[in-house]
Amino acid sequence: MTKTLGIIGGGQLGMMLTEAAKNMSDHISDIIVLDPTRNCPASRVGAKQIVADFKDKNAIVELSLQSDIITYEIESGDSKVLESLHGEVSINPSPGALRIIQDKYLQKQFLRQNDIPVADFDTIESVQDLEKKINDFQYPALLKARRDAYDGRGNFKIENHSQIETAYKQFSGRPMMIEKFVDFKMEVSVIAARNIHGEIATYPLVENIHKDNILEFTIAPARVDAKIASEADRIAKKTMDVFHGAGVFGIEMFVTKDDRVLINEIAPRVHNSGHHTLQSSETSQFEQHLRAILGLPLGSTN
Repeated sequence: MTKTLGIIGGGQLGMMLTEAAKNMSDHISDIIVLDPTRNCPASRVGAKQIVADFKDKNAIVELSLQSDIITYEIESGDSKVLESLHGEVSINPSPGALRIIQDKYLQKQFLRQNDIPVADFDTIESVQDLEKKINDFQYPALLKARRDAYDGRGNFKIENHSQIETAYKQFSGRPMMIEKFVDFKMEVSVIAARNIHGEIATYPLVENIHKDNILEFTIAPARVDAKIASEADRIAKKTMDVFHGAGVFGIEMFVTKDDRVLINEIAPRVHNSGHHTLQSSETSQFEQHLRAILGLPLGSTN
């Protein structure tokens, strides 16, 4: 029996998910995306579209009424609304995982509680709190907006005392956190998948090069030794295990100068550093994501 797939977000990633879904007609009959941009990329390759903000409660409810299964290509959906609908429609990755990942502090706290390595971090409640805590973190340190921040736009690198007030004012009125600056050797990521039955698969570690906080190049496989690749894979699999839910996650990590591997951020969706899988792998990340949320066996990542 085929299903109607609902996707929150109809941008580039939603378009590629739609293309993959069109090739799985034995399992998926229709695709509907919720996106605020009329004629979004996914709608141009055959998806129906609900034109509304990602956080629009009525639009999310309408998407749930038209769909058998809901997923996302962007983290901006209202996780509380999605959690309230979880018993009425299948939603993966789980709204609970989305809620944790949407808040960078909760994300890091969850990882630390599960013995997954991250840089030191703490909440910031006031400019005085920042002035006090930065002494423990030392310069440079990162002040981050906890929510609704991506591509480095929610980060301020504080290099000396004179920048504290400017940094705090930049995120005024928003929940903030401070994080230890990692003088990393390399940024890497693992594209990992978990299906609804708990089967986990990972793609080989890749190396990411950013320009102005935007991913410019991905090199697959990463130029690291087998020990680092194995440790990154272990961390990715443990991360998928503790988050439960199903789907593809992009797990971004740092390799430090002393060859430790730390998680930087997690995206509960297909990821730009996995685009190479369209040509390089037996199963693309987009097909893999759909297989995972449909409960099909995961495809080969060779």
